[in-house]
Order: sequence, then C-alpha cells, then structure tokens
Amino acid sequence: MTDALGPGSRLLTARRLRPGGWHVNHAVDVACADGRVRRLVLRRWARPGWEADDPDYTVDREVRVLALLAATPVPVPEVVAADPDGSRCGVPAILATRLPGHPPRPADAGSRGFCRQLAGTLALIHDEGDRARAVVVPYRLYYDRARAEPARWMSGSRTWARAVAAVREAPPPAAPTLIHRDYHPENTLWSRARLTGVVDWTQASWGPPELDVAHMRWNLAIDHGQQVADQFLACYRAVTGRALEHQGYWDLVSLLDLLLDVDPDDPGDIRPEDLRCFEAYAEAALSRLRP
Repeated sequence: MTDALGPGSRLLTARRLRPGGWHVNHAVDVACADGRVRRLVLRRWARPGWEADDPDYTVDREVRVLALLAATPVPVPEVVAADPDGSRCGVPAILATRLPGHPPRPADAGSRGFCRQLAGTLALIHDEGDRARAVVVPYRLYYDRARAEPARWMSGSRTWARAVAAVREAPPPAAPTLIHRDYHPENTLWSRARLTGVVDWTQASWGPPELDVAHMRWNLAIDHGQQVADQFLACYRAVTGRALEHQGYWDLVSLLDLLLDVDPDDPGDIRPEDLRCFEAYAEAALSRLRP
C-alpha cells in the first residue's frame, strides 16, 4: 500500500506489533519521495474465518468511525489508505498513522492517573453519540441473552445460575451512544504515564455506554483486581456525572459476553484461577443489582 503515499515511496522497515489476535498489525516506516519518513501501521484482517464469524466487523466500519472521530479530542489514528476487499494486500487492510506510545506497562497501570485517564477518554468517546448515530450500527452480544445457560466447564455454582438468570431479564433503560465495544487497557496507548491513543475500532457500535464501562471493568478486575475496577467506575461517574444505577446488570452482560462466547465444553484460555476471579466479580455485580 506504499503507492498511497505517492510515486517513489519505499518501505524502510516493518515489524509485527503484539499483542494482537483478531488482526495482524505491523509498524512500518515508509520513505516518501520528498524525503519524509512516515511512521504508519498496516492493519490486516488476516484471521482465518473472520468473514463467517464476524462478517460485520469490516474495514469499512473502522474507516467510518475513524473519520468520524478525526476532528474530536479522542486520540485515534488517521486513515491513510484502505483496501476493503483485499485486492491490493491479499486480505482487507487499513494503512493508518502510528500514534506515539505503547500498551500500558506496569508503571502506567500503577500510576495515580491510570483509571482517571481511561475514564476521561471513554467519556470523550461517549460524547460523540449524536454525530455517530448515522455512522455506526447497533451493538450485538456474542451469545443469546434470552436463552443464556452457564457453560458446562463453569463451576455449577449458584453465582453463575443467578448471573445467567439476571441477564435473561429485559435490559434496563439506557441512553445509547457511540461505544468502542472493545475498550480495555490493551487497546490504549501510553507514553510517560499519559494516555496517547485508543486503537482497534472494528467493533464500534451504537449502544449503552454502560457496556463499554463493563467491558473495561472485567478486564481491570482480572489483571489488576476488583479495587482497580471499582476505581475506574468511580472515575467515570465523577467525570460524566452519570449515576449508572444499573451498572451491575451490564457488568454481568459483558462478563458473560466473554464466558459464553467459547466452546461450552472447553474454556480455552480461561484458567481455573481466572474463573474464580470472575465468579467473585459476578457475585459483586449481583450484589449491586437493583430490585
């Protein structure tokens, strides 16, 4: 895709960016004919079978959202070129600017401003709701909420039975807006304890902001503990002024998005200690459910 940068452009370096499982991302440096060196990311839809599993999570979807956010305070990459049908790259791909920073390191996660910046940036995303309504599609869950059942590899505890029963109930009232839909620490970039970017917008949707909050919370709980997950929630409430009185429900919905989107007979990468952590998290969410 170097031809998108003009005649005479040539690739200098390319290195695989990790982590990353849904897409294959490479940091590329390209020398332009005018002497400039462009620092870019080539993002390819190279996971086998994605067209069957997630046919709506396309290059076009991500391009539309990044264009929407280009003039906002949300720190996102700028699209340089796109290959929606894979005719130039072999698979669908996006070439975008490379933002400064790296996934959060222990020093970033341990800083006083970690949860505050995660919450403040998410609030900026949610503020773009009115402009996004015509651009993004309604969110979808990865399981049938109305017919949800605990997976056979789950502990069989009363907690999971109660959690599943809770999400089968009709969703509480929510004010939909633009949601990232996969907002967690590894989709943010940091430099010197400052959040410098939000990436991976393939799943951006129209949905309840509480779902984004919940997705971040279970990720924080498993990596940093329940206290950090609760701190993030407090920061989001403080910066937005929203009570989020039904957050317990959405915490369960999002957690089961993870746990029920696997083989019912095989937990995959979910370890026994992870399941114990998630069970405690679910119990805390159940205790906050409104009658």
